[in-house]
Amino acid sequence: MTTHFTELAQRAAADGEISPQELLSLRRQGWGDGIITREEAEALFAVNNALTERDDEWCDFFVEAIGEFVLNGTQPRLQCSREEAEWLIAQVDHDGVVESVVELETLVRVIERAENVPEKLKNYVLEQIEREVLTGVGPTRCGGELSATHISAAECRILRRVIFASGGYGPAAVSRFDAELLFRIKDATLEDENADEWGDLFVDGVANFLRGFVLDNAQLSHERKLELVKFVEAESKGHAAFLASVLKQSKHVGRNVGWAISHLNGQDGPQNDYFADAAAGHEVTEFEQSWLEEQMAKNGQIDELERRVVARIVDAD
Repeated sequence: MTTHFTELAQRAAADGEISPQELLSLRRQGWGDGIITREEAEALFAVNNALTERDDEWCDFFVEAIGEFVLNGTQPRLQCSREEAEWLIAQVDHDGVVESVVELETLVRVIERAENVPEKLKNYVLEQIEREVLTGVGPTRCGGELSATHISAAECRILRRVIFASGGYGPAAVSRFDAELLFRIKDATLEDENADEWGDLFVDGVANFLRGFVLDNAQLSHERKLELVKFVEAESKGHAAFLASVLKQSKHVGRNVGWAISHLNGQDGPQNDYFADAAAGHEVTEFEQSWLEEQMAKNGQIDELERRVVARIVDAD
Protein backbone atom coordinates (compact mmCIF):
# COMPACT_ATOMS: atom_id res chain seq x y z
CA MET A 1 0.00 0.00 0.00
CA THR A 2 2.76 2.46 0.91
CA THR A 3 4.58 2.04 -2.44
CA HIS A 4 1.39 2.66 -4.43
CA PHE A 5 0.54 5.66 -2.25
CA THR A 6 4.00 7.16 -2.71
CA GLU A 7 3.82 6.71 -6.48
CA LEU A 8 0.43 8.44 -6.53
CA ALA A 9 1.83 11.30 -4.47
CA GLN A 10 4.83 11.71 -6.77
CA ARG A 11 2.62 11.84 -9.86
CA ALA A 12 0.30 14.33 -8.18
CA ALA A 13 3.23 16.61 -7.29
CA ALA A 14 4.89 16.44 -10.72
CA ASP A 15 2.98 19.36 -12.22
CA GLY A 16 2.61 21.46 -9.07
CA GLU A 17 -1.12 20.89 -8.72
CA ILE A 18 -3.44 18.15 -7.54
CA SER A 19 -6.74 17.27 -9.18
CA PRO A 20 -9.89 16.21 -7.29
CA GLN A 21 -9.45 12.67 -8.66
CA GLU A 22 -5.82 12.51 -7.51
CA LEU A 23 -6.81 13.74 -4.08
CA LEU A 24 -9.58 11.13 -3.88
CA SER A 25 -7.08 8.42 -4.82
CA LEU A 26 -4.65 9.56 -2.15
CA ARG A 27 -7.40 9.57 0.44
CA ARG A 28 -8.52 6.06 -0.51
CA GLN A 29 -4.98 4.71 -0.54
CA GLY A 30 -3.99 6.50 2.65
CA TRP A 31 -6.83 5.08 4.70
CA GLY A 32 -7.21 1.82 2.82
CA ASP A 33 -5.36 -0.05 5.57
CA GLY A 34 -6.55 2.21 8.39
CA ILE A 35 -3.19 3.89 9.08
CA ILE A 36 -0.82 6.53 7.71
CA THR A 37 2.83 5.46 7.71
CA ARG A 38 5.85 7.74 8.03
CA GLU A 39 6.75 7.15 4.38
CA GLU A 40 3.23 8.17 3.35
CA ALA A 41 3.31 11.23 5.62
CA GLU A 42 6.63 12.35 4.15
CA ALA A 43 5.22 11.84 0.63
CA LEU A 44 2.36 14.18 1.53
CA PHE A 45 4.82 16.82 2.73
CA ALA A 46 6.65 16.49 -0.60
CA VAL A 47 3.36 17.06 -2.45
CA ASN A 48 2.51 20.05 -0.26
CA ASN A 49 5.91 21.62 -0.93
CA ALA A 50 5.46 21.15 -4.69
CA LEU A 51 1.98 22.65 -4.97
CA THR A 52 1.65 26.14 -6.40
CA GLU A 53 -1.86 26.47 -4.93
CA ARG A 54 -3.49 24.67 -1.99
CA ASP A 55 -7.29 24.59 -2.03
CA ASP A 56 -9.49 23.86 0.99
CA GLU A 57 -9.94 20.20 0.06
CA TRP A 58 -6.20 19.61 -0.02
CA CYS A 59 -5.65 21.51 3.21
CA ASP A 60 -8.33 19.50 5.04
CA PHE A 61 -6.88 16.21 3.82
CA PHE A 62 -3.29 17.17 4.63
CA VAL A 63 -4.09 18.35 8.16
CA GLU A 64 -6.17 15.22 8.83
CA ALA A 65 -3.61 12.78 7.41
CA ILE A 66 -0.54 14.23 9.13
CA GLY A 67 -2.42 14.48 12.42
CA GLU A 68 -3.47 10.84 12.09
CA PHE A 69 0.14 9.76 11.60
CA VAL A 70 1.55 11.82 14.48
CA LEU A 71 -1.17 11.06 17.04
CA ASN A 72 -2.34 7.58 16.08
CA GLY A 73 0.48 6.06 14.04
CA THR A 74 2.02 4.41 17.10
CA GLN A 75 0.97 3.63 20.67
CA PRO A 76 -0.14 5.33 22.79
CA ARG A 77 -2.87 6.99 20.75
CA LEU A 78 -3.45 10.75 20.98
CA GLN A 79 0.08 11.27 22.30
CA CYS A 80 2.93 13.03 20.52
CA SER A 81 6.38 11.84 21.54
CA ARG A 82 9.50 14.01 21.43
CA GLU A 83 10.73 12.04 18.42
CA GLU A 84 7.44 12.65 16.58
CA ALA A 85 7.50 16.34 17.49
CA GLU A 86 11.05 16.71 16.18
CA TRP A 87 10.09 14.89 12.97
CA LEU A 88 7.09 17.18 12.49
CA ILE A 89 9.11 20.34 13.09
CA ALA A 90 11.79 19.15 10.65
CA GLN A 91 9.15 18.57 7.97
CA VAL A 92 7.63 22.04 8.20
CA ASP A 93 10.68 24.08 9.12
CA HIS A 94 12.27 25.97 6.24
CA ASP A 95 15.22 28.10 7.35
CA GLY A 96 13.68 28.38 10.81
CA VAL A 97 10.16 29.33 9.67
CA VAL A 98 6.86 27.76 8.67
CA GLU A 99 6.05 28.82 5.12
CA SER A 100 2.46 27.76 4.46
CA VAL A 101 -0.82 28.18 6.28
CA VAL A 102 -1.65 24.48 5.89
CA GLU A 103 1.56 23.51 7.70
CA LEU A 104 0.85 25.97 10.48
CA GLU A 105 -2.70 24.65 10.83
CA THR A 106 -1.34 21.10 10.96
CA LEU A 107 0.88 21.96 13.91
CA VAL A 108 -1.94 23.74 15.74
CA ARG A 109 -4.41 20.89 15.20
CA VAL A 110 -1.95 18.32 16.55
CA ILE A 111 -1.54 20.40 19.72
CA GLU A 112 -5.31 20.82 20.04
CA ARG A 113 -6.14 17.14 19.53
CA ALA A 114 -3.35 15.65 21.59
CA GLU A 115 -3.64 14.64 25.20
CA ASN A 116 -0.05 15.78 25.57
CA VAL A 117 2.70 17.17 23.35
CA PRO A 118 6.33 18.08 24.14
CA GLU A 119 6.84 21.71 25.09
CA LYS A 120 9.24 21.97 22.15
CA LEU A 121 6.39 21.63 19.65
CA LYS A 122 4.04 24.07 21.35
CA ASN A 123 6.79 26.63 21.91
CA TYR A 124 7.91 26.30 18.29
CA VAL A 125 4.45 27.33 17.07
CA LEU A 126 4.24 30.24 19.50
CA GLU A 127 7.68 31.45 18.44
CA GLN A 128 6.55 31.35 14.80
CA ILE A 129 3.62 33.66 15.57
CA GLU A 130 5.81 36.00 17.60
CA ARG A 131 8.25 36.20 14.67
CA GLU A 132 5.42 37.01 12.28
CA VAL A 133 4.21 39.83 14.51
CA LEU A 134 7.71 41.31 14.82
CA THR A 135 8.72 40.92 11.16
CA GLY A 136 5.42 41.16 9.31
CA VAL A 137 6.32 38.06 7.27
CA GLY A 138 4.80 34.58 7.51
CA PRO A 139 1.84 32.35 6.62
CA THR A 140 -0.73 34.64 8.25
CA ARG A 141 0.71 37.78 6.63
CA CYS A 142 -0.18 37.29 2.96
CA GLY A 143 3.26 38.30 1.73
CA GLY A 144 4.02 40.73 4.54
CA GLU A 145 2.02 43.79 3.46
CA LEU A 146 0.83 44.39 7.03
CA SER A 147 2.71 46.46 9.59
CA ALA A 148 5.60 44.56 11.15
CA THR A 149 4.30 45.28 14.65
CA HIS A 150 0.60 44.70 14.09
CA ILE A 151 -1.08 41.62 15.54
CA SER A 152 -3.84 40.29 13.32
CA ALA A 153 -7.07 38.52 14.16
CA ALA A 154 -5.68 35.32 12.60
CA GLU A 155 -2.66 35.45 14.89
CA CYS A 156 -4.85 36.09 17.94
CA ARG A 157 -6.92 33.03 17.13
CA ILE A 158 -3.87 30.80 16.69
CA LEU A 159 -2.26 32.06 19.89
CA ARG A 160 -5.43 31.38 21.86
CA ARG A 161 -5.84 27.91 20.37
CA VAL A 162 -2.25 26.92 21.17
CA ILE A 163 -1.92 28.55 24.60
CA PHE A 164 -5.16 27.04 25.91
CA ALA A 165 -4.88 23.71 24.05
CA SER A 166 -5.32 20.41 25.89
CA GLY A 167 -1.96 19.17 24.62
CA GLY A 168 0.06 22.05 26.02
CA TYR A 169 1.11 22.94 29.56
CA GLY A 170 -2.23 21.68 30.83
CA PRO A 171 -5.81 21.82 29.57
CA ALA A 172 -6.72 25.54 29.47
CA ALA A 173 -3.63 26.34 31.58
CA VAL A 174 -1.13 29.09 30.74
CA SER A 175 2.59 28.64 31.41
CA ARG A 176 5.16 31.27 32.31
CA PHE A 177 6.62 30.89 28.80
CA ASP A 178 3.19 31.70 27.33
CA ALA A 179 2.62 34.70 29.60
CA GLU A 180 6.04 36.22 28.88
CA LEU A 181 5.50 35.77 25.15
CA LEU A 182 2.21 37.68 25.47
CA PHE A 183 4.02 40.49 27.27
CA ARG A 184 6.69 40.70 24.54
CA ILE A 185 4.07 40.89 21.82
CA LYS A 186 2.11 43.46 23.80
CA ASP A 187 5.14 45.72 24.23
CA ALA A 188 6.03 45.42 20.53
CA THR A 189 2.52 46.30 19.33
CA LEU A 190 1.49 48.80 21.99
CA GLU A 191 1.12 51.76 19.64
CA ASP A 192 -0.42 49.82 16.76
CA GLU A 193 -3.98 49.20 15.68
CA ASN A 194 -4.23 45.58 16.70
CA ALA A 195 -7.11 43.18 16.19
CA ASP A 196 -10.02 43.59 18.61
CA GLU A 197 -9.37 40.09 19.98
CA TRP A 198 -5.87 40.96 21.18
CA GLY A 199 -6.77 42.78 24.40
CA ASP A 200 -8.95 39.99 25.74
CA LEU A 201 -6.38 37.37 24.77
CA PHE A 202 -3.59 39.20 26.62
CA VAL A 203 -5.65 39.72 29.77
CA ASP A 204 -7.06 36.18 29.76
CA GLY A 205 -3.63 34.65 29.27
CA VAL A 206 -1.71 36.62 31.88
CA ALA A 207 -4.50 36.40 34.46
CA ASN A 208 -4.73 32.65 33.90
CA PHE A 209 -1.01 32.26 34.57
CA LEU A 210 -1.28 34.27 37.80
CA ARG A 211 -4.57 32.84 39.05
CA GLY A 212 -4.74 29.42 37.44
CA PHE A 213 -3.53 26.02 38.54
CA VAL A 214 -2.65 22.69 36.98
CA LEU A 215 -3.59 19.36 38.54
CA ASP A 216 -0.62 17.11 39.23
CA ASN A 217 -2.21 14.37 37.13
CA ALA A 218 -3.82 16.62 34.51
CA GLN A 219 -1.72 14.95 31.86
CA LEU A 220 0.05 11.65 31.52
CA SER A 221 3.50 11.82 30.02
CA HIS A 222 4.03 9.95 26.76
CA GLU A 223 6.31 7.48 28.52
CA ARG A 224 3.89 6.82 31.39
CA LYS A 225 0.89 6.28 29.15
CA LEU A 226 2.88 3.93 26.91
CA GLU A 227 3.89 1.98 30.02
CA LEU A 228 0.25 1.64 31.09
CA VAL A 229 -0.90 0.61 27.63
CA LYS A 230 1.74 -2.11 27.46
CA PHE A 231 0.88 -3.28 30.96
CA VAL A 232 -2.81 -3.63 30.18
CA GLU A 233 -2.08 -5.38 26.87
CA ALA A 234 0.28 -7.83 28.54
CA GLU A 235 -1.65 -8.55 31.71
CA SER A 236 -5.27 -8.24 30.75
CA LYS A 237 -7.66 -10.02 28.44
CA GLY A 238 -10.49 -7.89 29.71
CA HIS A 239 -11.29 -5.80 32.76
CA ALA A 240 -12.09 -8.79 34.92
CA ALA A 241 -8.80 -10.53 34.20
CA PHE A 242 -6.90 -7.31 34.79
CA LEU A 243 -8.53 -6.72 38.17
CA ALA A 244 -7.97 -10.33 39.18
CA SER A 245 -4.25 -10.12 38.35
CA VAL A 246 -3.90 -6.97 40.42
CA LEU A 247 -5.69 -8.50 43.40
CA LYS A 248 -3.42 -11.54 43.38
CA GLN A 249 -0.30 -9.36 43.56
CA SER A 250 -1.05 -7.57 46.80
CA LYS A 251 -2.66 -7.92 50.22
CA HIS A 252 -3.90 -4.36 49.97
CA VAL A 253 -7.04 -5.35 48.10
CA GLY A 254 -9.02 -2.14 48.47
CA ARG A 255 -6.15 0.06 47.45
CA ASN A 256 -5.39 -2.02 44.37
CA VAL A 257 -8.98 -2.15 43.21
CA GLY A 258 -9.01 1.64 43.26
CA TRP A 259 -5.65 1.73 41.50
CA ALA A 260 -6.88 -0.64 38.79
CA ILE A 261 -10.09 1.26 38.19
CA SER A 262 -8.31 4.61 38.05
CA HIS A 263 -5.84 3.29 35.48
CA LEU A 264 -8.55 1.74 33.36
CA ASN A 265 -10.18 5.17 33.34
CA GLY A 266 -6.96 6.78 32.16
CA GLN A 267 -5.96 8.33 35.49
CA ASP A 268 -2.53 8.09 37.02
CA GLY A 269 -1.07 8.77 40.43
CA PRO A 270 -2.76 10.16 43.54
CA GLN A 271 -6.00 12.03 43.05
CA ASN A 272 -5.98 15.75 43.69
CA ASP A 273 -7.97 17.75 46.17
CA TYR A 274 -9.48 19.91 43.46
CA PHE A 275 -10.84 22.64 45.73
CA ALA A 276 -7.60 22.93 47.68
CA ASP A 277 -5.57 23.15 44.46
CA ALA A 278 -7.95 25.73 43.03
CA ALA A 279 -7.75 27.86 46.16
CA ALA A 280 -3.96 27.67 46.20
CA GLY A 281 -3.73 28.53 42.51
CA HIS A 282 -6.07 31.47 42.95
CA GLU A 283 -3.65 33.14 45.34
CA VAL A 284 -1.03 35.40 43.73
CA THR A 285 2.26 34.40 45.33
CA GLU A 286 5.17 36.72 46.10
CA PHE A 287 7.04 35.25 43.14
CA GLU A 288 4.09 35.88 40.81
CA GLN A 289 3.70 39.44 42.09
CA SER A 290 7.41 40.13 41.54
CA TRP A 291 7.18 38.56 38.10
CA LEU A 292 4.24 40.78 37.15
CA GLU A 293 5.99 43.92 38.41
CA GLU A 294 9.10 43.01 36.41
CA GLN A 295 7.08 42.49 33.23
CA MET A 296 5.19 45.76 33.67
CA ALA A 297 8.40 47.71 34.27
CA LYS A 298 10.00 46.70 30.97
CA ASN A 299 8.30 49.30 28.81
CA GLY A 300 8.65 52.11 31.37
CA GLN A 301 4.92 52.74 31.74
CA ILE A 302 1.70 51.19 32.96
CA ASP A 303 -0.39 50.77 29.84
CA GLU A 304 -4.09 50.06 29.43
CA LEU A 305 -3.71 46.31 28.99
CA GLU A 306 -1.63 46.06 32.15
CA ARG A 307 -4.29 48.02 34.03
CA ARG A 308 -6.86 45.53 32.80
CA VAL A 309 -4.77 42.62 34.10
CA VAL A 310 -4.44 44.24 37.54
CA ALA A 311 -8.17 44.97 37.59
CA ARG A 312 -8.96 41.35 36.69
CA ILE A 313 -6.79 40.09 39.55
CA VAL A 314 -8.28 42.55 42.06
CA ASP A 315 -11.84 41.79 41.00
CA ALA A 316 -11.18 38.06 41.45
CA ASP A 317 -10.46 38.49 45.17
